[in-house]
Amino acid sequence: MSETTARATGRNWGRFALHYIEMIIAMFAGMFLLDLVWSMAGVHVSYATHPEAAYLLMALNMSIGMAVWMRFRGHGWGSTLEMCAAMFAPAVPLFPLLWLGLIDGHGVMIAAHVAMFPAMLAVMLRRLDEFAGCAR
Repeated sequence: MSETTARATGRNWGRFALHYIEMIIAMFAGMFLLDLVWSMAGVHVSYATHPEAAYLLMALNMSIGMAVWMRFRGHGWGSTLEMCAAMFAPAVPLFPLLWLGLIDGHGVMIAAHVAMFPAMLAVMLRRLDEFAGCAR
């Protein structure tokens, strides 16, 4: 590999890492800002009493934050919806465990948050050219 190719590859991985960090920031911004909006509207969903609804609302809030940022950055709907799915997908195997009493609402929230990061990374690696070369 030539020095120029190595520099370009390093820059692409740098863009990829920066974009991953941007996705995390957008995810948390959506989660916190929209939770504030829901709270001001009188919507309070607890992991202790309604864990499924609480998780789904949180995933929606994070998805909206990421979708807004991804569309701003010029991503298409396909990759945007895949990234949003990464917010909801961790609940699929966890909800049955919740219903069986093997995990509580807070356990769902913690496990799902941990699983979201590799799920987001998987979406980004699946579309490596798009996320490593994003122009904006």
